[in-house]
Parts: sequence; C-alpha cells; structure tokens
Amino acid sequence: QVQLVESGGGLVQAGDSLRLTCAASGRSFSGYHMGWFRQAPGKEREFVADITWSGSITYYADFVKGRFTISRDNAKTTVYLQMNSLKSEDTAIYYCAANPFNIRTLKAGSGSWGQGTQVTVSS
Repeated sequence: QVQLVESGGGLVQAGDSLRLTCAASGRSFSGYHMGWFRQAPGKEREFVADITWSGSITYYADFVKGRFTISRDNAKTTVYLQMNSLKSEDTAIYYCAANPFNIRTLKAGSGSWGQGTQVTVSS
C-alpha cells in the first residue's frame, strides 16, 4: 500500500479556486490509479475524480465536470485536484485514495486513503 497525505484545503468564497495536493509515499506510486473523494456533513462519501496510473485517462463526477481538474506527477509521487468556480455545496472533507485497480467504487477499508483535508466554501 501507499501512504497518502492531503493538503491545500481551506476557507474560500464562492467562485474562488483551490488546489489540493496529495503526497504519496511507500510502494510504487506509478502503479496506482489515484482518486479524490469527498464527504460533506451528514452525507456519505462520494467520488469526485480519478486518474489512471499513467495520467492518460481521467474521469469526473458530473457535479464537478468543467470546474475541477485532476492531475498527477509520478516523478514527485503527487496527485493534484485543481478546483475552480467553487460553490457552497463543494464544502466537504476531501480525501485522496489509491488503488491498483478501480478507484471509482472504492470503499473505506479497501485501497489506501489519506486523512482528508477540509474545504469550506462560503456563499
């Protein structure tokens, strides 16, 4: 497994941008698909975006398409989530996840997860 540490969260206003960073360590990072999930208060954790091990294919939840961009730098063992045009409904704890295979349906207890970073968007 890999160890993941997220950073970059904070308090912003609606319409602002943030870039989340997930730093990975441990086993071969480049062999893992990576993803971002989020969990708002009182809601279940939901998929946000993922990226294949090579970085060639990305996939987004409908509610972030056109606003968020996931990317990775295998040399730096880091994955990013650029979030633009933030909305109040984007307020959540954002988690980074890693898995050798499918990310989109990954559940807590499977794969590798970071501790999360809080994103709060005020309207």
